[in-house]
Amino acid sequence: MQETSAAEGRPMGLAQGPLIRGASIAALVAAVVIPLVGCDSGPESFFGKPGDTACPRPQIATGVASQFNTQQTEIRVLRRRAFTGDFFSQLELGRRYQGLRVTDKNLEDTVEAAVWYAVALSNADGYSPISAYGRRSPQGDQKTIARYDDCRAVERRAAYRTLNDLLSQMSSEEQEKVRSRVIYVLSTQGAPGYRTLARMHDTFFGPFGEPSDNGQAAEARGKPYKPGAPQVLNLFPRNDVDAYLYNYLAVQTGDVGAYVMLKDFERSSAQRASAGQYVEAKAKRWIPPYEFYPPESPSSGVPHSDESDQIGDAQQVALSRIRELPFVHIGEALAYLRVLARPCASEDSLYPQEIQAFQAMIARPQTGVFAPIEKVRIIQYAAVNGSPKAQLVLAVMYAEGVGVPRDYARAFHWFAEADRQGSAEAKYAMSTYFSLGVAGVADQDKAKAVVYQIDSALSGFKPSVGRLQQVLAQVSRTPRPQPRDRDYGQ
Repeated sequence: MQETSAAEGRPMGLAQGPLIRGASIAALVAAVVIPLVGCDSGPESFFGKPGDTACPRPQIATGVASQFNTQQTEIRVLRRRAFTGDFFSQLELGRRYQGLRVTDKNLEDTVEAAVWYAVALSNADGYSPISAYGRRSPQGDQKTIARYDDCRAVERRAAYRTLNDLLSQMSSEEQEKVRSRVIYVLSTQGAPGYRTLARMHDTFFGPFGEPSDNGQAAEARGKPYKPGAPQVLNLFPRNDVDAYLYNYLAVQTGDVGAYVMLKDFERSSAQRASAGQYVEAKAKRWIPPYEFYPPESPSSGVPHSDESDQIGDAQQVALSRIRELPFVHIGEALAYLRVLARPCASEDSLYPQEIQAFQAMIARPQTGVFAPIEKVRIIQYAAVNGSPKAQLVLAVMYAEGVGVPRDYARAFHWFAEADRQGSAEAKYAMSTYFSLGVAGVADQDKAKAVVYQIDSALSGFKPSVGRLQQVLAQVSRTPRPQPRDRDYGQ
């Protein structure tokens, strides 16, 4: 029977990831046939047991003389590649943040290292066979294995062991942070990322969504007489609800392949099919664990940068509308973040140094001119740091599709956050959600809507005062008698 790729639901052949999509056929053949120059191998190898061979790392051209600037530039290049699915950049980030080399000690961050090892292990470019060129396996069977496939297997085997060691030294809170960041990174990839998350929670696949008979997955599961990687296995617990949820989220992106996989998932057992209604309701309320990747930084001073903002046509359309957002809201957010001493109403009144200060906060190139995505990040950063005004603005942005793709679940989330801080406008918005019921995000609840309207009116938000008067007038109006059968002569 022909083997199929778990990542795409099609016969395995050439991998479809960014590494190979960006290369010509000639380069692919060369990568497989010619010796792997620059490999780490031998007894001192970081990548596995003696004699194993690791894949060569792609070169990063920086052109910067300063050692700190070179390191900073390399990390940003690696993160940009890693967010878009480059397997080797993900592995290299894990290694850099692990601080194995003396020059990387200032980057050491075990949580971040674990994140990128986990993302790399979930990457189909790391395990999908890519070529028929190669040699026979040492066991002497007829299966043809590319030498390139061999070195990737070595990389994944080492990544499994390393990740297990890192997780075993973490608290439950740190492990939760790893899990949330992996979910965020994969969710930024759209349908492919959601499908990967679905497989990672599905008992029919390996721990990171690879085929269940994958060699590294089997080693991680272990045997009664040979323990595997228990910490790795516990990172993403297997359950049908989450597997169904992520399959459903993939379908919501409009991906046809995801729809086929969801139907296959439903048909695999009656119990799974019965969970459909519950999962659908849960999916409509689902939002990623983070608004954007937390810009924390280790002792190196190089903050983690979010490189997810360059993906998707919907986001490009939304970004083109950011000019519709009055700049006064951006100015207030900058003041809340203490980038400005006081709010400003015009971008022209900003100094380049003030713009560069915020760009440095989120690890963006310090150009002194705001890009559209950076204006969105200002509102998001102020919102996640507790500004009720920014939370309200961000909610409206999601509701209207300004700067960010329209997302009613996220809009509801940020209205709720602002409401918890006493925003009268947010209370009014919440009343609208419950009055109308919005796409399954908030069930229609007239009583709860009136409560929000009263709270909003008492907080002094004028639009709700008039709306409340209308509601109260309807409630106090004497009900008309209902017609009876005899009124119609029957």
